[in-house]
Amino acid sequence: MSAVTLPTQYVTIEEECKRNPELKMSDLQMLKNWMDKQPHLPNIEMMYFILFLHSNYYHLESTKKTIDNFFTVRTHMPELFSNRDPIAWKELRKAFTVVAALPLEQKTKEGYIMTFGKLLDPDPSKFDYLECMKYLFMTCEVQNVIRGTSQGLVIVLDASGLSFGHIARINLMSMKKILYYIQEAIPVRLKAIHVLNTMPVIDTLLNMIKPFAKAELLKLVHFHSSLETVQEFLSIETLPNEYGGKAGSIEEIIAKHIKLLEEFREWFLYDELVGRVNESLRVEKFQSAESLFGVDGSFKKLEID
Repeated sequence: MSAVTLPTQYVTIEEECKRNPELKMSDLQMLKNWMDKQPHLPNIEMMYFILFLHSNYYHLESTKKTIDNFFTVRTHMPELFSNRDPIAWKELRKAFTVVAALPLEQKTKEGYIMTFGKLLDPDPSKFDYLECMKYLFMTCEVQNVIRGTSQGLVIVLDASGLSFGHIARINLMSMKKILYYIQEAIPVRLKAIHVLNTMPVIDTLLNMIKPFAKAELLKLVHFHSSLETVQEFLSIETLPNEYGGKAGSIEEIIAKHIKLLEEFREWFLYDELVGRVNESLRVEKFQSAESLFGVDGSFKKLEID
């Protein structure tokens, strides 16, 4: 199977070794040797091993599980990880106008990278939950690839405009799968989720999430009714201009970011072709298969559109 490649070598292995003294070439080779013995998994470049290993704090066994989870879930959730063409897929283009899912250039004082999200159009009838989540994951992936390893990721969400009409459009089974992906598969160190302009509808959303979320994840969520409490965690300067920051206007950041996603178009298309598992070659059972996807552990009964 062809290798899953990075679009551009933004950060070299040498730079990552300097950045992370814990990183050992011997560990990377061990991971590569292990993956060569997993016929169901795609081939990946060494930089991916670095991202996975770093996100697992250099524990080899947990890194292996994360790699398998990452490619398996992406294979069996086409609603999120297919049709990721940022130019031609109309539903995704529509999501770009309904929500903002943007990387912020500045880091927190701890060295965490930041992703910002908000509703642009509050009309619930225009809100496609899965396309909006697809957009967010695309943003985080590109951010991860460009910047390489980081001390962590902080997500800042503005709840303004969110209504019960939006909540009603969220499918619980999809949410369960997404939370599994966030908690068990993404190669990032998630450090905090800050929800700005919190309101009663957030309680409803939180109650939907709780059955599928680990206590560790829920502890990362912070709610803010004003920017005063935000300042206890983040420098306001890192936020968009509309929030008193200096990151630029939301409109400017959107235009720059959509252009970047479009530049990654070939990478997204290539990833969809080769960055997936071949379940017919899987040796060991995937333990979470039945609870997540309602099929046996080999996924052989699952049909993918």
